[in-house]
Amino acid sequence: MSDQTIGPGKTVTLHFAIKLEDGQLVDSNFESKPATFTVGDGNLLPGFEEPLMGLAAGTESTFTIVPEKAFGMPSPANVQRLPRAQFKDMELEPGLVVSFKEPGGELPGVVKSFDDQVVHIDFNHPLAGKTLLFDVKILQVA
Repeated sequence: MSDQTIGPGKTVTLHFAIKLEDGQLVDSNFESKPATFTVGDGNLLPGFEEPLMGLAAGTESTFTIVPEKAFGMPSPANVQRLPRAQFKDMELEPGLVVSFKEPGGELPGVVKSFDDQVVHIDFNHPLAGKTLLFDVKILQVA
């Protein structure tokens, strides 16, 4: 691996786009400031770092990232049943994102379903179970 290719500890500056398989855009910085990270610093999931290894500045490519290498598969254990009384002043609807205070900060959850007694909240990552397309343009490797 040359000094100009991506590898462990290298600082990489790139433009990226993350899309769903149907082409729906999830996130992109192609129209804004590029992102810079150091390989292995934890800012990028390993499943997104792996396909970049060995690439050089100037490379443009698209990679398919399977759920197990991205945000994992949804876990039924991450869908919680909470008392409806906890949401007494809220107008609930399926898909509503609700923020819960946790010791480490805030944890978002998505309302899956509800009735007069119980609200089912999904704490899985919104991209869990999704195959993603990862478009990259490598600008600099140092």
